[in-house]
Amino acid sequence: MKKLFLIIGAPGSGKTTDAELIAQRNENISHYSTGDMLRAEVASGSDIGKELDSFMSKGNIVPIAIVIETIINAIKASTNDIVIIDGYPRSIEQMDALDSYLSNEKFVTLMGVIEVAVSEETARDRVLGRARGTDDNNEIFNNRMKVYLDPLKEIQEFYVKSNILKVVSGEGTIGSIVSEIENFIQSKI
Repeated sequence: MKKLFLIIGAPGSGKTTDAELIAQRNENISHYSTGDMLRAEVASGSDIGKELDSFMSKGNIVPIAIVIETIINAIKASTNDIVIIDGYPRSIEQMDALDSYLSNEKFVTLMGVIEVAVSEETARDRVLGRARGTDDNNEIFNNRMKVYLDPLKEIQEFYVKSNILKVVSGEGTIGSIVSEIENFIQSKI
């Protein structure tokens, strides 16, 4: 059975970097970034990529069915039993869809959800400082923050009730953040 960990956080919280470092330091952990997987699909120029781009270029949420399929395919393809997915869920609907899917699956169990918490100021500085793509500007950032923050309280409450939410400050050093996340993952496996 595969053990799944989700890492959520504001744009620029460092969730992808943290997850990448954990996977690099632990041979038995695979990491997938929903954002990177979806951006790769957009870059491929496929029909699905074009559909995704119509949502992502505005900072909006991608259709749930596409994201769930992307996540499940990544988990199934993983050669490791421990999988970290970052950037999911971003809405109540995404959370509910994944929960519903996982409740009917025997090959994977959601072990923990890690929220990498940063201030909006830190997130803005990081996102606008990296300028990775056309979506890294003030207007799009503001929308992405709104999209992230609007459902956050309900997402937190859902995972607190399940006793699987761990909030980690993303304001510290990368080393201390990664160690705290790693310790949480180890405690759950």
